[in-house]
Amino acid sequence: MHDTSPDDTGQLATRREWFGLAVLALPTLLLSLDQSVLYLALPHLSAQLGADSTEALWILDIYGFMLAGFLVTMGTLGDRIGRRKLLLVGAAAFGVGTVAAAYSDSVPMLIATRALMGVAGATLMPSTLALISNVFHNAKQRGVAIAVWFSCLMVGGALGPVVGGALLESFWWGSVFLMGAPVMVLLLVLGPVLLPEYRDPNAGRLDLPSVLLSLVAILPVIYGVKEVAKDGWAVGPVLTILAGVVFGVIFVARQRRLTNPLVDIRLFRARPFSAALVILLFGSVTTGGIYLLVSLYLQMVEGLSPLRAGLWLLPSTLAIIVGSMMAPALVSKVRPAYLISAGLAVTAFGYLLLTQVSPTSGLPLLVTGFVLAFLGAGPMGALGTDLVVGSAPPEKAGSAASLSETGNHLGIAIGIAVMGSIGAAVYRSEIATTVPAGVPTEAAVATRESITGAVAAAEQLPAGAADQLLGAAARAFTEGLNAAAFVGAGLFLALAFVAVLALRDARMPEGGAAHGGGGPVAPEEDGRTTAAVRSPAAQKPAS
Repeated sequence: MHDTSPDDTGQLATRREWFGLAVLALPTLLLSLDQSVLYLALPHLSAQLGADSTEALWILDIYGFMLAGFLVTMGTLGDRIGRRKLLLVGAAAFGVGTVAAAYSDSVPMLIATRALMGVAGATLMPSTLALISNVFHNAKQRGVAIAVWFSCLMVGGALGPVVGGALLESFWWGSVFLMGAPVMVLLLVLGPVLLPEYRDPNAGRLDLPSVLLSLVAILPVIYGVKEVAKDGWAVGPVLTILAGVVFGVIFVARQRRLTNPLVDIRLFRARPFSAALVILLFGSVTTGGIYLLVSLYLQMVEGLSPLRAGLWLLPSTLAIIVGSMMAPALVSKVRPAYLISAGLAVTAFGYLLLTQVSPTSGLPLLVTGFVLAFLGAGPMGALGTDLVVGSAPPEKAGSAASLSETGNHLGIAIGIAVMGSIGAAVYRSEIATTVPAGVPTEAAVATRESITGAVAAAEQLPAGAADQLLGAAARAFTEGLNAAAFVGAGLFLALAFVAVLALRDARMPEGGAAHGGGGPVAPEEDGRTTAAVRSPAAQKPAS
């Protein structure tokens, strides 16, 4: 066995730094939770505000659109003006947006405030991850800190429906937004005390044309894949995605020519950076898509309420915490390539279990498979994120963090579209010939469209006919879930081979210089802020 311990000569974190991690973890948890918490509140607020179906989708999606679209810009902006400064500005904006959203009295106001929350969230996500690299200079401790950060990112998404359901049982729909306000107040109070400041002293100006190009590259792709997930493959969404890709090519070409690019394309020359980013992207594609199908299975096939379905998903959330937290401890004995690959193989096995789920007795097998899938994904998330951020120079950590986060959001959107399309295609193929005879034409059409349509149609039928219809729909949907899980298992096995081959020589980023700016980190006069020192001549005040 090779000794793969990273250099641990970096200064050990004190209790103050660990408190700082807690301050960074809270908004990460909240931002992830805020993307899924509306799943249960949407019907309530739509009825209260009189939102139609299109407006309801914009209320749900605008947050994710703005978050994904502005991540690259905000990650790079933090490198330029100061990561802590941008974090605090974003916290203030998010706090204002979340209160305004809670008390919105019209659909346009709620959509606008959700958009503000998305832009503010884009300032927070990369800043929290990049600041971890400034707070923790010891490689092992930084690995643990990033594992905690990644766990919070995953836990938030899983807890969203559970928290939303609990709040809606006792309070009005605005309560799902208000919970963000105290977290942001805590961040604004403790952030200046516990978190260091860092900025690249040689970053140059922000290139506004690049900002615009990044938006018109990312937003059409996200929008297009969401439309595909909702309505299937059509000319409009495909052209939208292609337009985004074209603008993405123009964006990359411009970055190659700039002295101070928005995204330093040279980062991709480092194989650990590129390989880890690809693994994280395609891991998100599979996980995001199967999560939607499993959630639908629990509610539409097993007949669980959204809150109970969320509770059945909690074991998988605990599993990814275990997998993420074990990875930094094991990486000193096992090369990251083998550790990530082994985890991906476990995930693939979990997906293979999902291919055996049945519509009548599938809950134990489904939960077991999902737990294994998330347990194995832990090392990929924790170590992969550390490799992405740690492979970049310290002055580019914010930019690298934003690329990691953008890949995550883009992967989830693509996964919902692709895996959802696979599940839907199999469902429609199976249900086409199994709708029971005697079912009214309107109910049969709704059933052939989706399982949610089948459940709604069954409510209008006599008990016996409803049971037959739901049984046929459940069998067809489960076949779709099985097929999507089989594709997911194959993809994760392929990623396991990619990890072994592309990361075989990779080592986890070293302590101290790797994340401290290439030299010592000097305290400023206030005793709370630090500026990275690349050389005595390069040192500049960060506050």
